[in-house]
Amino acid sequence: MALRRPGSSDDKAGLGRSGTDAVHLTIDYVKQETLGPLKGIWRFLAWGVGGSVLIAIGVLLGLIGVLRLLQDETGTAMTGDWSWAPYLITTVVGLAVAGLAAWRITAGPAARKLPAVQAAVAAHTDAATATQED
Repeated sequence: MALRRPGSSDDKAGLGRSGTDAVHLTIDYVKQETLGPLKGIWRFLAWGVGGSVLIAIGVLLGLIGVLRLLQDETGTAMTGDWSWAPYLITTVVGLAVAGLAAWRITAGPAARKLPAVQAAVAAHTDAATATQED
């Protein structure tokens, strides 16, 4: 078995190979930790946006139905000077639906996360202020 001397060409080749391996390992790790989660986020966003669009279409059709119901089924009660009333009632119903949705969004899981988010924002603001003062 032959002994290698430090500084020989075999050591340099091994060191270069190790550096290349480290670079490839780092690139593979970054791809694994960024591209994988991004694919999941895009899928989540696609289903969320699609569902939101379908809900918006459903609410819009429901509000048009309420308007047509008020215009057709109230007879002469909402004609003439009162012809604006079905539009006002439909607008109030639409605002109530939007308010109910906003209330449920903020009262659901977001409400439990809100204190942590506010604390993180406050900590970030304090750190930024301290950095500016220095």
